Amino acid sequence: MNRLEGKSALITGAARGIGKGFAEAYVRNGATVAIADINLGAAEQAAAEIGDGAYALELDVTRQSSIDEAMASVIARTGKLDILINNAALFDAAETVGITRDSFDKLYAVNVAGTLFTMQAAAVQMIKQGHGGKIINMASQAGRRGESLVLVYCSTKAAVISMTQSAGLNLIKHGINVNAIAPGVVDGEHWQHVDSMFAALEGKAPGQKKAEVEAGVPAGRFAVPADLTGMAVFLASSDSDYIVSQTYNVDGGQWMS
Repeated sequence: MNRLEGKSALITGAARGIGKGFAEAYVRNGATVAIADINLGAAEQAAAEIGDGAYALELDVTRQSSIDEAMASVIARTGKLDILINNAALFDAAETVGITRDSFDKLYAVNVAGTLFTMQAAAVQMIKQGHGGKIINMASQAGRRGESLVLVYCSTKAAVISMTQSAGLNLIKHGINVNAIAPGVVDGEHWQHVDSMFAALEGKAPGQKKAEVEAGVPAGRFAVPADLTGMAVFLASSDSDYIVSQTYNVDGGQWMS
């Protein structure tokens, strides 16, 4: 059974990694999916690899005009928007005394403001349509607790959890379910960058931080995008119609709440 048959979805930051994994799962379940990414070439490549049901859009979530244009493109293409996943995000790490305003502003512009105003644009469209919808925000286990060298990123993901709660309570009267997914550590090309940052900050050998983090996962391994897709399909389907303002941990047992 295709649980998302006939649905129109928009996924931000979907040219690679978790977002691309979500797009693949949604297309398999019958949805038409906009692969929205700041890198249009990468989005076009991802859409071509996924095949029928996926198409590319250029989207910079830090610019309202870009959000509005992407939303208009989805409506022009499919006539509606049923599902939004706010997946686009940036990461940085620093000693507390080394945090810069530039890093702070960049992460908040994408992770917080980008999530908020893309969610807002989707909600406006869903209310206009009059048949509800599903909004899924990507939080993180980092939003559940502070981490020594990740103050700004952790705080942005805590904000995502809070925004999910507030927006969910406000929008359910329109039949719009807002929920979130909090992954743990997910393997992928981004981990080379993350590992190198921690190597510089903590004086570790390349690869050491990644190995230490993986060893701390109760499930015994990093997640891969496929580990998250079941939750993403569930939250986008009618099975979640009575679920409001929740953030689900999909993290191999790293956090319990």
